[in-house]
This record gives sequence, structure tokens and C-alpha cells, in this order.
Amino acid sequence: MVARVVFILIFVLIKYRMRRKLHLLFFCFIIGKFVFSQAPQLTENAKVSLLTCAAGDELYYAFGHSAFRVQDPALGIDVVYNYGTFDFNQPNFYLNFTKGRMIYSLSRRSFEAFLYEYELEKRWVKEQILDLNLQQRNQLLAFFEENYLPENRDYLYDPLLNNCSSITGDILKEQFGEAIVFDGSYLEKQYTFRQLVRQFMDVNTWSMFGIDLAFGSPVDRKATVQEHMFLPYYAMEQLRHTTLNGKPLVKRERTILDYSEHLQQSFFPLSPLFWFLMLMAFTAIITYFDYKHKTRSRWLDFSLLFITGVAGTFLFLLWVAADHTSTPYNFNILWAFPTNAIVAFALVFQDKVPQWAPKYFWAALGLMGIVLLLWIIKVQIFSPVVIPLLLTLAIRYLYIIRYSKL
Repeated sequence: MVARVVFILIFVLIKYRMRRKLHLLFFCFIIGKFVFSQAPQLTENAKVSLLTCAAGDELYYAFGHSAFRVQDPALGIDVVYNYGTFDFNQPNFYLNFTKGRMIYSLSRRSFEAFLYEYELEKRWVKEQILDLNLQQRNQLLAFFEENYLPENRDYLYDPLLNNCSSITGDILKEQFGEAIVFDGSYLEKQYTFRQLVRQFMDVNTWSMFGIDLAFGSPVDRKATVQEHMFLPYYAMEQLRHTTLNGKPLVKRERTILDYSEHLQQSFFPLSPLFWFLMLMAFTAIITYFDYKHKTRSRWLDFSLLFITGVAGTFLFLLWVAADHTSTPYNFNILWAFPTNAIVAFALVFQDKVPQWAPKYFWAALGLMGIVLLLWIIKVQIFSPVVIPLLLTLAIRYLYIIRYSKL
């Protein structure tokens, strides 16, 4: 119908013999831009589905992936709308990531090109075809096309609240409102965000230790039923228990690529727990010899204080100077105390301990006690890997206090 209107308009212009061809071309350009910028109208055979992809070996693949697929054989359409696209070459990529100002984009590519990556990495891909009428399918396609416009495709990424998977539930709610109902009865319980992340990563890995260290107490609240969908596996399971106007949302499922789950390979001697236990043993041995010889290993004290101080300063900046929703109120800074970095220099250049030092280290021990209390009452859950670190610091703090009395 629209094409017929365009044809008639052009025919009228020619009929009246407009001599300025430039005007004719300009007019056709404007009309054509209007016509072809609209999303195509899908036919009855069209399908809209959610693709869920298996977790991979890289950290940014560790939780899997979600994307929407739109296909219409009659129109030759088979495209994937992927909200998980980012570019390492963006200006200030790593700085923006640290600040919590990471920009992700909606990309659109052919299904064949999308699938090729997962075929290479041997990661399974499953598809859930949504039970939508033709109007609803066209409604979603129009939404995706509107989102794909250059001025709309970028969004502020949040690893827990606004990512390629959580946006699935947001889109369905935005488009269909109260008609969409997420039934959470399939959940054994409502997990906290930290518990959900740990389901996909071994606690005794450097990656998970870093995540646990950076996460503050906000991630220890229970996620809502819909918030569980920030993980693609949970989004897939949630759609199985979601209704639209009282009917199951998922019409049918199929496996597109059938590969085994990627299992994390761990080697204890390379794990953080192994190295922190070694550090604790090394510190205990050095402290014993210091005690026997009535001396103090200043470079050991400097190293422990400076490293924990720098780490605490970084965590404090993530709390107060970044836009992350998951890093505020991080009580790891009670043991990785930022002022340790300054105290380290006060102790390294002289063998004698300053008069104020014992009070400082008693206070530091008290803060470590508060960490344990917050852990017990579940204000914040800390990584169990930090226990050898806390003991290491306690050994040296107590020895410095004793040495100050010599």
C-alpha cells in the first residue's frame, strides 16, 4: 500500500513535467527514507524467539549470553538483536569500565553470522520461540528497529541490573505490561546477587576473588524474581514459567547447537587460597625469627601495609567516585584500610616503632573484628579466601604492638 502511494506521487510529478530533476530526486529521497526506515511488516509465518548461549571460558563469557531472534522466511529475514555488544577500542574503555560508565550497544546481524562464533567455541545455543500473535511480533520488531537507530542503540551497562540478559525481562514488561507475569515458583529460594554470581564461578579463583573484593554490601540483598534474569540461564528458565495474558509465553523450545557445558578447570597451586596460605605461613615463619632475634622485618611490614592500603584506596574510590550500583558500602576497606599505605612509609625507614603505632594497630585489629561481625550477621558476605589474609595481617599487627614495647 505504501509502495503504491509512492508510485502515484512520482507519477503525478512526472505527469506535470517538473523540469527540475533535482527537486524530483530530492522528493523521492525524502519519501523513500520515510518508507524504508519503517520496520517491515512480518507475515503469519514469522517467529520471534529468545536465544540463550552457553557460558564460555573467558570472564566476560562466564555467565552465558542472551539475544533476540526475528525470522520470517517469506520476507527472507533472519536476524539477531544482540544487546551484549561492546568495543574494546572505545575511547577510555577501561577507565569507563572502572568508573561504572561502560557503554554497551544493540547490534543487529544475521543469524548465521551470530551462530558462527558459538560454533567455533563449541558452546551450546538454545532457542525459545515465543507464543505471540502477529500484532505482538510486529510490535517487538518495531521496538527492536527503533532501538537500533544510531541515537538509541547505546545504553549504560550494569552487570547486575542492566545487561544483555536482564534487558529481556525489561523489554517484555515494557511492551506487554501487566499481561506479562513472571512466576518465581520454580526457584528453590530467592538468591542474593552474590550467591547467583558464585553459582557460575568457583570461589577459589582469582576472578571470583576480585569480584568478591569489589562487590559491596548491596549485592547481598535478595534479588527479585525478575532480577534473577540478569543471568542468561535464569532468563531462559524464567521464560518457561512466564505467562502472557494467562497463557505460557514459550510456544516451543529447540536446541540449535548441542555441545557439552564448559567446565572450569582449577589447579589449586595457582589459586588465590594456595598463595594466601603460603603468604600466611611465610609471615608466621618470619615473625617467629623476628621474635627470636628481637628484630623487625621492615620490608615485610611495608609490603603488607602498602598493598592493603592501595587496595583499600581503590575500593574506596569504587565506593564514592564510581557509578557502579554494586560497589558502594564495601566493608572490605575495614581490613584493607586505605591509611595503611601511609603508615607503611612511616614504619619502613626506622627500626623503632612510633609511639602512635600500637594504638593504630589495635584499632586495625578492632576493624578486622567488625568485619567478622558483619560477616556473621550477613550485612556483607566476604570471600572465604580472605581468611588467611586476615590472619596474616593479625600476626604482624600483634607482633608490631609487642615489638613497640621492647
